[in-house]
Amino acid sequence: MYKLDGRIALVTGGAVGIGRGIATRLAQEGCDVAILDLDLAGAEETAAMVRAAGRRALVRGVDVADADAVAAAVEEIKTALGPIDIAINNAAITGVGKVVDIEPAAWRRMFAINTDSVFHVARSVLPDMIARRNGRIVNIASWFGKIGKPNYAAYSASKAAVIVFTQALAAEVAPLGINVNAVCPGSIVGTKMRDDADRLSREQGLPTAKEREHLIPLGRVGAPDDIARVVAFLASDESSYMTGQAINVTGGLWMN
Repeated sequence: MYKLDGRIALVTGGAVGIGRGIATRLAQEGCDVAILDLDLAGAEETAAMVRAAGRRALVRGVDVADADAVAAAVEEIKTALGPIDIAINNAAITGVGKVVDIEPAAWRRMFAINTDSVFHVARSVLPDMIARRNGRIVNIASWFGKIGKPNYAAYSASKAAVIVFTQALAAEVAPLGINVNAVCPGSIVGTKMRDDADRLSREQGLPTAKEREHLIPLGRVGAPDDIARVVAFLASDESSYMTGQAINVTGGLWMN
């Protein structure tokens, strides 16, 4: 549909959930896909799905909070598949807890995975994109990055930083032919992050995503493919006049 044949895509956190949905959708659209994830077993399963779609796949076990490891992986991808055309920053962790209970190390790790990794990937893929004057970067943020939610201060702050970074980078590289956008998922089930968040919510007497489903105007929680469809659009030339956007995919739960 989106004519992405032959483009090289990088997906962080592509082993399961939203990342797997994005990787497989991009493969169906014609992309070869590189997956960065510490969950090598899950990443290899995703890679098998990419290959089943007739595309090449590469897996690297990388801690995306490590700038040097990300840079090295990008060089390996270039050698094996070619320069990266599309970079999807999806890797993230979550946490539930009151500010007074958050340990400084947990706060720093949240930002290292959710925010620093976006910077590391962008910094590594941009030189080739700039040289070709073409590229797409899509950052997976969250609607929690648009509204501070109690018990999610660290997560909300880290995702708000992703949104503002997206806007700043988009303005910086727009004259160079590169589009940078963010997607802000709502309540997406069928992911490890959602399972972790629901478990932590139950432990603290808070409602799970399913228990909040009645609040969603469209009447249902989301699935990874709901996010993957929007990412595929943003990765394509069909979105060529869009940059610096933070697009909600929330079923109407958040309309800003």
